[in-house]
Amino acid sequence: MKFRYLGNSGLKISEITYGNWLTHGSQVENDTAVRCVQAALDNGITTFDTADTYANTAAETVLGDALAGQRRESLEIFTKVYFPTGPMGPNDTGLSRKHIRESIDASLRRLKTDYVDLYQAHRYDVETPLEETMQAFADVVRQGKALYIGVSEWNAQQLRDGHALAKELGVQLISNQPQYSMLWRVIEEEVVPASRELGISQIVWSPVAQGVLTGKYLPGQPAPEGSRATDAKGGADMVKSWMSDDVLEGVQRLKPVAEELGLTLAQLAIAWVLSNDNVASALIGASRPEQVESNVKASGVVIPAEALARIDEAIGGLAERDPAKTTAPAHRLS
Repeated sequence: MKFRYLGNSGLKISEITYGNWLTHGSQVENDTAVRCVQAALDNGITTFDTADTYANTAAETVLGDALAGQRRESLEIFTKVYFPTGPMGPNDTGLSRKHIRESIDASLRRLKTDYVDLYQAHRYDVETPLEETMQAFADVVRQGKALYIGVSEWNAQQLRDGHALAKELGVQLISNQPQYSMLWRVIEEEVVPASRELGISQIVWSPVAQGVLTGKYLPGQPAPEGSRATDAKGGADMVKSWMSDDVLEGVQRLKPVAEELGLTLAQLAIAWVLSNDNVASALIGASRPEQVESNVKASGVVIPAEALARIDEAIGGLAERDPAKTTAPAHRLS
């Protein structure tokens, strides 16, 4: 496992971060989740990402249990705040001082730790003054409950505004967590240049485009039974924009590139996002330990320039690149 600095800080994180968004507390049984976390540890992953909203707080509890007994100093534990939790009352969402203060304490209890290494704003809150949000985050850092602060899916201007306030308050905003893959490149035009300027790294989610870049979906054929594209509970909605034959044909054109590099398509997709020097880590999830063991092999892979050009030729024109797609929800989903 290789490690990279997170933003303009001294914190190093593993190139592969284990995330439990769609699995722990919902899609997989707890004993399987624990085995996946153990597989991550066994394969050199030290960085773990979750959020209070995942499975309505259950994911944090599962991760806390799975990491119990590990040397805390050898781990980097990240969580997030913004989306509704608990009974979803009027103050159970957003980035108000009240919600942040109550959420960090609850997250620490569930994670069984005194602090998180990174506390992230899960989205930009258009209904709370940014000054209030950043002051609350600064208080969390000063109280020793988080070491650094980060955000998720903020656009370039939001990053500039948040970074300026954090600097005034004497705390470090060092990361952004956006979606990024060969098929979803909306951060490249504005977010990445602004982040480089500000000393902010990306921790990217869905590097395999919800499984589409694994090559398991074939053009003109039904989705495999049990795959996310057949999940009526929401998974199918998340991948449907990539299920057109032209996209699936483009993914199949990547197979020779992956084979020549000795990689699976999933490993190629993860290595591709890590080839962007503003990306500190790629988030992976897993429903089986074997998926973790396979995906970690993308760490340290260097994709030659010729192969990168072939990837762009095969699939680049199919990618979404509009920077306006990096937007916060208009309201808090309360």
